[in-house]
Amino acid sequence: MKMSRLVAFSSSLLLGTVLALTGAGVANADESAAAVDYVALGDSYSSGVGAGSYDSASGNCKRSTRAYPALWAAANAPASFSFTACSGARTADVTAGQLGPVNSSTDLVSISIGGNDAGFADVMTTCVLQSESTCLSRIATARSFVDSTLPGRLDTVYSAISAKAPAARVVVLGYPRFYKLGGSCLAGLSEKERAAINSAADYLNAATAKRAADHGFTFGDVTSTFTNHEICSGSAWLHSVNWLNIGESYHPTAAGQSGGYLPVFNSAA
Repeated sequence: MKMSRLVAFSSSLLLGTVLALTGAGVANADESAAAVDYVALGDSYSSGVGAGSYDSASGNCKRSTRAYPALWAAANAPASFSFTACSGARTADVTAGQLGPVNSSTDLVSISIGGNDAGFADVMTTCVLQSESTCLSRIATARSFVDSTLPGRLDTVYSAISAKAPAARVVVLGYPRFYKLGGSCLAGLSEKERAAINSAADYLNAATAKRAADHGFTFGDVTSTFTNHEICSGSAWLHSVNWLNIGESYHPTAAGQSGGYLPVFNSAA
């Protein structure tokens, strides 16, 4: 009896070695990846504003084939891929209009949300068009909102996702710092304004990461992948203010999606 068990154990080890050498184990892993049902939610940083190559059927949502969700889906061939992220979306827009494809069969969800709730667009408009003191005051107001109101709004969205897809892995993506301090920009915002905007991005990310963790979600921090690719870096993966296409201002380029967001999502997913 003992000898039979030893033979069986040895056979199992041999089979495992053969599978590893022949790549059968890799095939099984690939099959598992292909079985994933993936839903991409969120705002313009997830829809791909700034990356170009927009799906005309997505209208003003501006969902791009170069956005990290579409790139991940193209590389991994999931069983299903639903892309409902939309430019300009706030937390209430996600719960009201983006959760349709999310259900008990959903395995993977990605989302970036909260920047529009905190007044991202208005902060940047204020800082570009008005004085330094007005800019810093507007940033302070946004930080106050992040403390007082945003956590509750994020809780509502995250709870709605969990209720519809209790078994899904949910990856919450953050936002990059916009500026390389001491960089190559010779005009535009003051260095004090740039530093305050970067600090506000970190503040928003910290609050979002805390709420994500409390819901058992994974937070994807993109600040490291965007380091040395901020505005004023000389190799920016973010659009600066663009008066000819104002909507793309301060959004990731196609390189920002593929080099800044996609690797972080790959690791988390």
